[in-house]
Amino acid sequence: MSELQRPERRAALRRKSPSPFPDAGLRGHGHYERRLPVWRFRLRNQLIPIVRWETPYLARMQKACRRPWLDTYFAFTANLGTHTFFMTALPICFWCGYTDIGIAMVHMLAMGVYLSGFVKDLACLPRPLSPPLHRITMSGSAALEYGFPSTHTTNAVSVALFCLYQLHLVRENYSGVAYNVLRASLYCYATSITFGRMYCGMHGFFDVIFGAGLGATIAWVRIAYGAMFDSWVLADGWMRPAIVVALLTLAIRVHPEPADNCPCFDDSVSFVGVVMGIELGIWHYAQRAAGSAMSAPSPGSLYPTASSDPVKATARIVGGILVIFLWRAVMKPTLLRVLPPIFRFVAHGGLSIPRRYFLQAREYRNVPPLRKDDNVIPPAMDIPALVSSLRNPRKRRVSVGPQSEADAREYIANRMQRRQKRRNSRGSTGAASTKHRPSDAGASSDSGKEDEKNDREMFSALEKPRIRYDVEVITKLVVYAGIAWLAVEGNPLWFEAVGII
Repeated sequence: MSELQRPERRAALRRKSPSPFPDAGLRGHGHYERRLPVWRFRLRNQLIPIVRWETPYLARMQKACRRPWLDTYFAFTANLGTHTFFMTALPICFWCGYTDIGIAMVHMLAMGVYLSGFVKDLACLPRPLSPPLHRITMSGSAALEYGFPSTHTTNAVSVALFCLYQLHLVRENYSGVAYNVLRASLYCYATSITFGRMYCGMHGFFDVIFGAGLGATIAWVRIAYGAMFDSWVLADGWMRPAIVVALLTLAIRVHPEPADNCPCFDDSVSFVGVVMGIELGIWHYAQRAAGSAMSAPSPGSLYPTASSDPVKATARIVGGILVIFLWRAVMKPTLLRVLPPIFRFVAHGGLSIPRRYFLQAREYRNVPPLRKDDNVIPPAMDIPALVSSLRNPRKRRVSVGPQSEADAREYIANRMQRRQKRRNSRGSTGAASTKHRPSDAGASSDSGKEDEKNDREMFSALEKPRIRYDVEVITKLVVYAGIAWLAVEGNPLWFEAVGII
């Protein structure tokens, strides 16, 4: 008997996979009322009218602005606000002499991804309704996430504001024209990403305003306290980095459970792992240089100035990236193979990771090869396709209609609310009789059957979230902590050994 034929496997799949026609969808907010604590359900009910109110205005704006070249531009530039773009560029900062900038970016992006994901899973608010909006995207998984707030906007605003501050500090190094051009470029970057999320129908005004505020707060925290925090971690023994790791572990544990199968938690885990690896790697690198007289060193002061020789710089970048992909290619399948028996053994003692949409180790035997399971750094084999998509930005996807289970539920709930308002309106004017006429009852029955048929077709056409396994949480932590450690300690060590730094 194959694994898929095992009764317990089939039962687990039924429990974890979204139903082709979830009955909760037909009962409007009943799904969220059952799955959310009372205070979160009330919060969602207070915020959901904002999403519905702003949708027609967003649709009018999109219709007035739509141009083929703008579709291409905003679909393409959205990649500049993604986790993948930043995580690909950040290691290069550490290998090319910009360590302070690199660690600041890591901290801001980690806070942005974690906090925006925290709020998304807390409030469970959908993206703006489609229809009437068109969704323009180059990402196949974006619609599976909630809409509020916009992580793209959070990342873009925090990075732009921090870079503006850094630019201001070294203003005397630039001519007036160069300084103003750089400032304008940063403003354009943040504005383009923010407006582009609304143009593409992926976010509303509320999403980007909150995201921008969150990004500005993160940038302020980093500017005001970042250097102090870095020195605090490095200026003592192992206890301080251990405290940081413990707090990050707690952050994973308190991340809210979403009402739908939203992958925001996965991204948060990945970036928490990155910060763990960064802090441990830089602290250990500082211990190796403990003979220096620095009482409170900064990350930038620990590393030798990177050589500007283009051959050596290229060797560092190419060699460092190859090591990172080799680490990922080896560790990910190894952990997915080794961890399930350990999880099953630990579960006998009553310990587990009880995330709602993660299949528990006792309910499966092996983890199959996972594809498209990571929104942060793609597998090496997917890089050619990714590069091809960037070279051909017109290969975007424009769609109308719900794209995820959460979208579909909100579409149905919104439809029911509109009908209820129409019925109430007719009743208040006295147009409706106190007794239903047989023809009205028959029409209502026919309408209900037609809705049910259309809803079944709608749910069957949705992109289904894949099954996620409990061992993926620890796997992501270890893999991404390792990637970060390689960026700040592992690779610099062998760079020094072979003389390319």
